Amino acid sequence: MLSPAVTPPACPTPVETIAEAIERIGPLNGLPLEDRLWLARNGKELIADAGEILFEEGAPAEQMMLILKGEIHVRRQKAGPMALFIGRTGQMTGMLPFSRMKSYGGQGFAVTDCWVLAVHQSKFDEMLRAIPSMGQRVVSTLLDRVREVTRIEQQAEKLNALGKLAGNLAHELNNPASAAQRAAAGLVSELRANRANRFKLVNLCLTDDQTHQIEAWEEAVFIRSPRAADHQAGPLIVRENALRDWLDVRGCEDSWEVAAQLAEQSVTVADLEELAVFLGPTEICVSLGFFARYLRSSRSVETLVNSSARIFALISAVKAYANMDRAPILDVNVPAGLDATLQMLQSRIGRARVVREYAPDLPTISAYSGELNQVWTALIENALEALAEVAAGVEPGELRISVRLEPDMMLVEIRDTGPGIRAELQDRIFEPFFTTKPPGQGLGLGLDNAMRIVRKHRGHIDVRSEPGNTCFRVRLPLDQLQAY
Repeated sequence: MLSPAVTPPACPTPVETIAEAIERIGPLNGLPLEDRLWLARNGKELIADAGEILFEEGAPAEQMMLILKGEIHVRRQKAGPMALFIGRTGQMTGMLPFSRMKSYGGQGFAVTDCWVLAVHQSKFDEMLRAIPSMGQRVVSTLLDRVREVTRIEQQAEKLNALGKLAGNLAHELNNPASAAQRAAAGLVSELRANRANRFKLVNLCLTDDQTHQIEAWEEAVFIRSPRAADHQAGPLIVRENALRDWLDVRGCEDSWEVAAQLAEQSVTVADLEELAVFLGPTEICVSLGFFARYLRSSRSVETLVNSSARIFALISAVKAYANMDRAPILDVNVPAGLDATLQMLQSRIGRARVVREYAPDLPTISAYSGELNQVWTALIENALEALAEVAAGVEPGELRISVRLEPDMMLVEIRDTGPGIRAELQDRIFEPFFTTKPPGQGLGLGLDNAMRIVRKHRGHIDVRSEPGNTCFRVRLPLDQLQAY
């Protein structure tokens, strides 16, 4: 059903002129004049101004449209703004004979002024009898349309997967990056404080013997594992309060800050009493202030090292996942690909318990590494989404990934304890565009893409599911000659 804004022109165009314009319709090129005249006489000439809505998403599709002039865009609203189809001058579109199309898949609007010839579906049988070549032309157009829509949907699925990957990666990088930033800021602060403190140290005029004793005391404390004295001197807060009281008695400035760092390093009042044997109150306060800042600086450096290592590990995982710097076909370590995929999806695992069961000494297989990672992503994402449905339970769900050998095959099992897949749907989940997700949350191409990739590798994929136990099983050949 077309919008009321699409109306016949005030002055109808001569059928001969319309027939001449039909000659420029790609699928109808070469159509005899008498056939084009039939279409001109039996079709309905329509015009629409730029910006006008031609039809709404979900409205019944009843017309075959020959775009004689102009450009039409169709975009899907319920799945978010996304260009679904662009119709230009010379195209045959809309409801076609032999098509199972029932309604419009998106909202159509005129980008420029449009001139269209519409043939109602009630005329299709008569049209196919009057124009014998029309059936072949229509079928060819339908095949092209299916390929184009499938390509667009697959591209949207890939963009959706890329968006998820970018979101997961950003989440994973945020924690180490934030920690590194805080550590760097704290390190700068401590270095500046100790720069001002160095004059106080110089003014102490310590003897060589006192300097050696301080160095020995600091070394003994520094190599001590943090909180090693918890079982001897009580909880951290108790030990910190005791240190602060001891420092306050000796008139130390910032005793709360110094005490906190010393307590973290398992320093006790007994340790401070050792300093009092060969240092006075002033020397103790200045020396401990410098040492406390040194401890904070050391921890900041350790945080920077650990955060940088975490970031480097994530980048390495991304390179392994995307296989950016290798040839497309190579010897693939399947467990490593599964681990890289899990790392990419770490932020979505939540409370789920991940169990890995990799058989020892697994061989590599010859495969497209990047494509196999798409398979693992689709299956693991589905498992995590199933586990999210039971996340409110007392016991966290379990994701179990197993890799083992079968004769001439490698078997990968991805199992979850989610609610399961209904029996009547298990035969359909690998169909393209079939999805149980709400509109806008999935296009139904993830498992279809996984199936195609596994078949490309001469492998097999199947599913067994019941409440609390869903298992996807992927078998891949070991022999390179079997795979390619």
